[in-house]
Amino acid sequence: MQWNIPNILTLFRIVLIPVFVVAFYWPESGWNHVITTSIFFVAGISDWFDGYLARKLNQQSAFGAFLDPVADKLMVAVALILLVGADPGAFTAVPAAIIIGREITISALREWMAQVGDNAKVKVSNIGKIKTAAQMLAVGFLLYRAPVGAFPTTEIGYGLLYLAAALTLWSMVVYLRAAWSSLTKA
Repeated sequence: MQWNIPNILTLFRIVLIPVFVVAFYWPESGWNHVITTSIFFVAGISDWFDGYLARKLNQQSAFGAFLDPVADKLMVAVALILLVGADPGAFTAVPAAIIIGREITISALREWMAQVGDNAKVKVSNIGKIKTAAQMLAVGFLLYRAPVGAFPTTEIGYGLLYLAAALTLWSMVVYLRAAWSSLTKA
């Protein structure tokens, strides 16, 4: 592993996950939602910076290419699990299951496509980037849980979560269609 700024930022995001969970469950102080949301957004911002710096400083590495998406998926999956635990029921669980299920499916598809030498067909698409943005905003608003003035964070968060789930399904179909000829070879 190369110790460079992008890789350190990726590892930082992974280290933030247990801190995030502890903050989420910390006895109510009135600030839990602010702290938890801040940790989540710091992780999201550090994700953007590590990619930017890796390209800008020419510090892209195999380790970073592997661990960066793992760190992202872990943080989002943990956040969704915590949100389902805080608001159990189908309304929260269904989009969370769609998002987590898609991430597992596409990760497996990318791994398999790399093994057969067709990984160029399943590179990150623009729809995937839009999905990620909607998902990150949704989770952030749902973690915050309190309205900001007249801005209904929870309602907007759920709207964005369902948008993210729809985009998740759409992007999964796009990836599967791109890989279909490789998947169905005799």
